[in-house]
Amino acid sequence: MQYFSTNRRSAPVAFREAVLTGQPDDRGLFFPSEIPRLSSEFFSELSDLSNDEIAFRVMRPYVAGDIPDDNLQEICRETVDFDFPLVPVDDRIFALELFHGPTLAFKDVGARFMSRCLRHFSRGYSRKTLVIVATSGDTGGAVASGFHNVEGIDVVILFPKGKVSRVQELQLTTFGGNVITLEIRGSFDECQAIAKRALADEDLRKKTFLTSANSINVARWLPQQTYYFFAMKQWSGPPPIFAVPSGNFGNIAAGMLAERSGLKTGGFIAACNSNDVVPRYLESGNYSPKPSIETLSNAMDVGDPSNFVRILEIFSGDLNAVKERLTAVSISDERTRATMESVFAEHGYVLDPHGAVGYAALRDRLAAEPDSAGIFLETAHPVKFDSVGEILGNNVVIPESVEALESKPRYCTEVGADYEEVRSIIQDLI
Repeated sequence: MQYFSTNRRSAPVAFREAVLTGQPDDRGLFFPSEIPRLSSEFFSELSDLSNDEIAFRVMRPYVAGDIPDDNLQEICRETVDFDFPLVPVDDRIFALELFHGPTLAFKDVGARFMSRCLRHFSRGYSRKTLVIVATSGDTGGAVASGFHNVEGIDVVILFPKGKVSRVQELQLTTFGGNVITLEIRGSFDECQAIAKRALADEDLRKKTFLTSANSINVARWLPQQTYYFFAMKQWSGPPPIFAVPSGNFGNIAAGMLAERSGLKTGGFIAACNSNDVVPRYLESGNYSPKPSIETLSNAMDVGDPSNFVRILEIFSGDLNAVKERLTAVSISDERTRATMESVFAEHGYVLDPHGAVGYAALRDRLAAEPDSAGIFLETAHPVKFDSVGEILGNNVVIPESVEALESKPRYCTEVGADYEEVRSIIQDLI
């Protein structure tokens, strides 16, 4: 499989090069040269397959020629060795819980898959691999966990000071070792801009394998397809509508890629918070990024979603074709809070703010389609967000893994939103 740049000014590369470089030198995103079609036999067997076998069959075409089958099977086993339950909230709405991994967030899958791919690629090389990632919440913790103590790889994580939850910050700052955490005095967009600039720095790239663990990296992005197959493995009835809490749009882009590979769905809803760049774009046809707005669903506070270009690529740039499969809505903080309260009161289900955005968007859609049913993605455990306790009181069970973080030492450096300051820290690692 070859990967081309969405900006089309860089030469196509194989999977290995796409993972190691993270981003093309023309600052586009890598995209597969073809979208594989999965066999009808695969879908007929889906309910009987193990999750690691599903992951292997889905990912195999994307890594063909770069990772042998036996190594890929091992990578997939380690990546998805936890549960992905489909939980009914009411008779028409189901939650796909993606928070049963080591850092209680959906991003565990992509981080684990990527770290194991890099482990495979780095064997036999003396040159160090350096991973740089900006996070608005959960990405950093998942990357820290997935890469901690992986030999030959250092990780630099940038997160916006004061804009992640207490649990998220604990998960970001309690690893140390090969995980270097930088607390940036700025927004997530500024963190992401610094990370992108570092990844494009030719001087740094000459000295090390420099790559990203944000969803711009294909090894982080592509395995997110597996969630949708795991959901359909447990589903009965007509194809469901998927409501996906959307910030940087990697997760929903992966779902739409899965659909193009043959997965039957009832379409997709991009459930956004007040950062409504894509809802406005689908309505007006004008893409107008703007500074991010702080909301309850902070991991979705993205003013210029990087991965939306991949959705356009799936449909060969045809916006009308995109709109046939995708709708996008904006849910306010007031509505998010009210949804969390009403769902707990009526169904006893504890939503995190991101899941609440997805639930509200799906409920609105189903109100207009009485014969349909759907799935919203619960992307992180409610304990990860301070607002849940403030809204719902002491109704969140605290996992033992979170309690253990409280006593760990903190490893973190505070810096300004200044590229040269961050670059000097990166330079010292090489």
